[in-house]
Amino acid sequence: MTFVDTDRSALIRYSRWLLVFTLLYNVGEGIIAIGSGIVAGSIALVGFGLDSFIEVFAAGVLLWNFGNLISGEEGHERTARRVEAAIGVTFFALAAYITAEAVFILAGGSEPRESLVGIGLAVASLIIMPALGLSKRNCARRLCVSALERESVETLVCSYLSITLVLGLVLNAAWGLWWADPIAALAMVPYVLKEGWEAWQGEDDD
Repeated sequence: MTFVDTDRSALIRYSRWLLVFTLLYNVGEGIIAIGSGIVAGSIALVGFGLDSFIEVFAAGVLLWNFGNLISGEEGHERTARRVEAAIGVTFFALAAYITAEAVFILAGGSEPRESLVGIGLAVASLIIMPALGLSKRNCARRLCVSALERESVETLVCSYLSITLVLGLVLNAAWGLWWADPIAALAMVPYVLKEGWEAWQGEDDD
């Protein structure tokens, strides 16, 4: 085995480990976010949790098909394309849910309560997700696996969602600005739609 073969094998193992970590972390993140969001009446937290399970779905599918994807066979690339389109549909559904619930709250529904658990979760994700997403994108480009790069973009989007979530939850907890939560949720929608459209169309990321 040559040095290049050894390096590629190590990169493949590292990529698998990153996907496993993504899957496990997002299962925990999603459960905590949705649970604390329901308790606090926070649409931003619930939407954040639903996005976590979208990432679980994507990471799980990639793990299941990873050996085939790195082989570069045409048939498996078509399978990866169908998976990306399915991910796009889930993004559209998430955007519709966030928009509907945020508008309901702003129109006079129940005001969300503060959530220290949600703030802690968002801060943790803000630290972890950028490093995780960039690592997966680097692996994807070195291995030439487009589906992995698409999945890495989802992780990087989660970083942005973490920023908006922290702002909304902190403003609500510190100053009682309850409307900051649905506004933060609505701020997620353009990015969710953008990623959904690009996944559906099969567009490459820069």
